[in-house]
Amino acid sequence: MQQLFEYGEDNIDDVAPEMIPLAERIRANQLADYVGQEHLTGKNGIIKKMLKGNAVFSMMLWGPPGTGKTTLAWLIAKESKSKFIKISAVSSGVKELREIIFNASVTVRNGQSVILFIDEIHRYNKGQQDALLNSVEKGIIRLIGATTENPSFEVNSALLSRSMVLKLKSLDDKSLQNILERAVRDDVVIKEMKVSLDDESKKILIESSGGDARKMLNTLELAIHIIGKKKNIKITPKEVKNALTDGRKRYDKTGDYHYDIISAFIKSVRGSDPDAALYYLARMLDAGEKPEFLARRLLILASEDIGNASPNGLVIAQACFDAVRVLGMPEGRITLAQTTTYLASQPKSNASYMALKKAEKAVEEAGDLAEVPLHLRNAPTKLMKKLDYGKGYIYPHDEEGHFVEQDYMPERLKGEQFYYPSENGLEKQIKERLKGYWKGKKKYH
Repeated sequence: MQQLFEYGEDNIDDVAPEMIPLAERIRANQLADYVGQEHLTGKNGIIKKMLKGNAVFSMMLWGPPGTGKTTLAWLIAKESKSKFIKISAVSSGVKELREIIFNASVTVRNGQSVILFIDEIHRYNKGQQDALLNSVEKGIIRLIGATTENPSFEVNSALLSRSMVLKLKSLDDKSLQNILERAVRDDVVIKEMKVSLDDESKKILIESSGGDARKMLNTLELAIHIIGKKKNIKITPKEVKNALTDGRKRYDKTGDYHYDIISAFIKSVRGSDPDAALYYLARMLDAGEKPEFLARRLLILASEDIGNASPNGLVIAQACFDAVRVLGMPEGRITLAQTTTYLASQPKSNASYMALKKAEKAVEEAGDLAEVPLHLRNAPTKLMKKLDYGKGYIYPHDEEGHFVEQDYMPERLKGEQFYYPSENGLEKQIKERLKGYWKGKKKYH
């Protein structure tokens, strides 16, 4: 169901406050009150600059649940005095999109810009995404898509090229505390019920949220309902823990607990516990989680947490991803189970992942100042050869053992080492081979 309202108006004003979720009731009404994502909304943030320049562009807001994607989209519309239209990709189709675009074209001709906010845009198929292209390109709408999935995988390249991807972060403890204190202080329902929390209860709510403000507020609201009193409610750690373990808290692939379960799944595979990993896999499949999403997470894990300790892990994970796409469900769950138990049972190493992070840091610090050594440069022309491009390079295959000791790093980074192989699985053999090649020049200890 679409929500359509003008700047400064909301279509839930006539609903009794106690019928509206707490997270909805305490949404920020202006950008100055928006908590978190200072890298986007702070003094030098791109959202702040965009609004100051009055040049709203299409964007994809990518981040975990409860980080303020919907609120941020609404505030952008409000502060740019744009008409705001909100729809969900779960319940809307091409017909509704075309109707929205037609109405938006009338609005734009009358001098007001239109922001179309699509929640869970990653759930649109190619046809639905293609239906947006022309209107985005012509400026009929400014599209703001919200997604918990990597847009590179889930949004088609044509639409992605017309949008800026903005990454939202999980909220830190300070931001969550600000939101929690504002809820207790300012929310009309909580003030009417005279709800109070001790410091320990606040700490548990914040720590159990996983950076998700909506989850934290939902837990608080559930704790209030469990107590069942109408006035003078005191929330203690016991009530908070009861709310956290209450049977009403269900896994929801589109909501608060999605990231708890996938986190437990990944950590179980990383921790080499195939039984726990299978339990969380079964739980997600039972809830209707997309098998492609699970296969993709296993594919990432195969490189990030297993790496060269068992290189076949990546091969198996890629085969799983392909098989799941071909098989579909329910057969795809068998392949997922096989891959999960295989990866959980393999030796683990994050050496390649950590090496990349160190290399990225070196790039960030040195940038283009770390020039490629002359003997490694390509020399396709006579002029380049005259300038000594490629001079002194020794071709390893001409040497015994197909190895020769020569410098490959830029002079500025000479002696730097990023990759430290572990002692696990095949990576131990890689470590011994590299140690033999470099004979003390690199530290493989």
